[in-house]
Amino acid sequence: MSNIPSNSVDALLFDLGGVVIEIDFDRVFSHWALHSNQNHEIIKSRFAFDSFYERHERGEIEASEYFASLRKSMGINITDEEFIAGWNSIYVGEITGVSTLLSNVRKKLPIYAFTNSNLTHQLVWSKKFEHILNLFRDVFVSSEIGKRKPEPAAFNTIASEIGVKL
Repeated sequence: MSNIPSNSVDALLFDLGGVVIEIDFDRVFSHWALHSNQNHEIIKSRFAFDSFYERHERGEIEASEYFASLRKSMGINITDEEFIAGWNSIYVGEITGVSTLLSNVRKKLPIYAFTNSNLTHQLVWSKKFEHILNLFRDVFVSSEIGKRKPEPAAFNTIASEIGVKL
C-alpha cells in the first residue's frame, strides 16, 4: 500500500465470498443430498448458476420461487426449510488474516464490499460476520441494488454511491 500514489486510488472494493469469507458449496450439496436421499455428486452435477440463480441474486424473485426452480432442475423434493438450511451451510468462516489486512488498509483508504447475494444468505452472513463487515464503510448487496457482478451497471451504481468515478 505504501508504494501506491495517494492520488491514484479513491477507494477499494472487496468481494465477500472467497475473499473475506470462506465459502464451500460442497457443504450445500451435502446437506441437500442428505435430505433428498440423493448422491452428493449427482446433486452437485445438477446444480447450475442459471437465470433463476441470477434473478434471485438481483432480488427479482423470492427464495421460494428460486427453490421451486431448484426442485425442478435438480429433480429433488425437499422443503424450503431444508433448502435454506443447506443454502446457509455454505459459510466456513473468515479467511485467515483478512480482518487484520482490512483493519490496516482502512487506515489509508476507504474500503467497501460488494457481494452477489440474496436475502436468505444476507440474514446469516450479516450477523455471523458482523465483526468484519463493520470494517467496511458500506456493504453493497446485489439483491438490494438489483444488479450483480460482473455487470458494469452494478459497478457504476456503486461508484456513484461512494462518490468516485470509474
